[in-house]
Parts: sequence; structure tokens; C-alpha cells
Amino acid sequence: MQATSPLASNDLAGVIVGETALSDVQGDSGSLNYRGTPIADLADKPFLIVVWYLLTGDWPTDAEHQQLAQFMRSQQALNNTEIALLQAVPEGTHPMLVLQGLIPLLNPVEEGPLAPAANQGLAIAAKISALIAALFRKEQGLTAITELPETDFHRRFLFMLRGELPRDDEVATLDTTQILQMEHSFNAGTFAGRVCASTEAPLQSVISASVGTLYGRLHGGADQAALAMAREIGDPAAAAKWVNQRLAQGQKIMGMGHREYRTLDPRAAILKPMALARCTEPNSRKLLDTLVAVEEACQAAFAERGREIHANVEFYKGAVFNSLGIPDHYFTALFAMARVYGYIAHFLEFKQHSRLIRPRAKYIGTVPSQ
Repeated sequence: MQATSPLASNDLAGVIVGETALSDVQGDSGSLNYRGTPIADLADKPFLIVVWYLLTGDWPTDAEHQQLAQFMRSQQALNNTEIALLQAVPEGTHPMLVLQGLIPLLNPVEEGPLAPAANQGLAIAAKISALIAALFRKEQGLTAITELPETDFHRRFLFMLRGELPRDDEVATLDTTQILQMEHSFNAGTFAGRVCASTEAPLQSVISASVGTLYGRLHGGADQAALAMAREIGDPAAAAKWVNQRLAQGQKIMGMGHREYRTLDPRAAILKPMALARCTEPNSRKLLDTLVAVEEACQAAFAERGREIHANVEFYKGAVFNSLGIPDHYFTALFAMARVYGYIAHFLEFKQHSRLIRPRAKYIGTVPSQ
């Protein structure tokens, strides 16, 4: 006999699966805060100050900020073993798969400015930036940069990527973008990490599980997909026709709408003006104008149905990264480079009251005959 009453939904929408004091997403009002501070008040602060605040709940003193900066510099360069691991990665492997595979092989230190588990996480976060930069250089036939200048974290990352120090405006853009995507409550990647942590797996495994989840097109991979869409459309004038055809076929427009926000994503409200200000080079501007035209076409199509839709943070982020000279296939890796601090914070929070996560499933298969 076959059961015939499957669950209405497998996505856990609206189901509360835990508690957190790290961030609050209010979808109806379009607000996001980290530990009670609105995202708009965090976006222009120094990056590592926001990292400390997220992990500890306190603002660092100047001395603590300097200790964290020095620790991140000390952990950022790859050692010979890590470079050898990276060299063994097959050519053409996507950066997200490289991160997911190599993070569990890192051996992070416990001594540092915070508690041992937090220091381990910060050391992994520093290494992630170095892995991304070294992989990029490997693709160019260049060697990894291991002699690091005494400067701030993202300036150093861009130096490791390019081999030359970036401009101040480029560093400020990257700081803000990474703060915007540092934490977002029980998103799919974070929840996957909490499930992994509940088994008492080590932090490296937890971060790897989260990074693997982030890779999906319906999660972090939407940033790469959105810019690929703009390249496919090719011109702002072609956007409306392309959008209407996709919607008529019942297909998703990557980067449009958000599962949580019923109004404008507050991160997109900050990121879109940044993209408009940064994308001045002709090719970069054409891509951005195409994205704007896609958003306008989507809004017009949904308005005809009495509905509202807005671009989410992924939609314009690719245009910003593109303006910094970052290739499309590295967009999601830079997302991981920011979201890792949220993964660490959730690991620390969850371990205070850890319990194995083991939900039940409703069986709808064949029932044995009586």
C-alpha cells in the first residue's frame, strides 16, 4: 500500500529550529542587524572591528583591534605544506570546491587575541583569503605571495591577489561589501554548519560543510549567476524581452527577490549605489546597466500581477566585484571569505548549548502488507 499524503513543503519555511543573538532578519520591514546594530551603521566601519563585534558582542578597544589585526596578518600567509596542497589541486577546479576540500586540511592555531576556538576560526578565515589569492595566481601561472606588507586585512588580500597595493577606494569598497555579507541568521550555509557542529565535528569540518552549501546557485552562487545572466543578455535594451520570456517559462531570475525579505534587501540598498558609483569603465557600466534594466523589467512584470520584487544583495555584488577586477568564478569564494565569520560566530554560540540535531521525517513510501 502506498501512502498518499506527502508534506506540503520540504524547505522548513517558517519553522523555528533554534535561537541566536548574532543577527536578526526582519523580512517584512526589510531590516538586518548584527547583535542589535543595524547593518547601515556597520557598513562603513573598519572591517576587523565588525569581526570582533560579531564574535564577542563587544566593541574592541584600540589595543584589541591592533591585536586582532596582527593576529590575522600572522596567519594569512600560506606555509609550504599549504602551497603544496594547493598545487596538487587539478586545473580548472572551481574555487569553492578548492576551499571546501582544503579547509579541513588546515591546522589552525589556538593562541591569539580571543578564546582558543575563536582563534582557530580566525586563523582559518585568514587562510581562506590566502587560498583564494594563491589559487587565482596559480591560474595565471604565478607563484603565491607569502611576504606580506604591514597594512590592513583586505588591502593585503588584494595585494596577494594582484601583486600590487590597491587604491584606498578599492579597499573601502571591499570592506563594505564583505561586512554586508558577513552574517545572515539561519541561512542554508549557516544551518548546515550548525547541524555539522551538533555532531561535535571540528570547526574545520563545520566551515567546510557551510562553504559547500554556500556554493549552490540558490544560495551564494547567485552572485556569479546574476552577472553571467547580464553577459548572456548582452545589452540593456534586450533585458525586458529576456526577462518576460524567462518568466513566461516559469524560470527564476537569479538575484531577484529573497526568501526572507518581502521588501528591499537592506544590503542591496547599500550595494546598488556603490555599484553605480564604481562601474564607470565602459564594459563594466554596460553590464551594470543591463542588471538595472533586468531589475526594472522584473518589477514591471510583477507589478502587473499585483506583486512587488526587488534585487537582493547577490544581484549587484557581482558588478562590484567585477569592477575590482575579480573574475566571475571567484565571486562566491569572496562571499565565503566574508561569511566565514558568521559561521565561526554560530559555532561558538551553538557550542554553549550543543545538542545533536536530529529531525524526524514523515515516511511516505510503501507500507508492508498486513
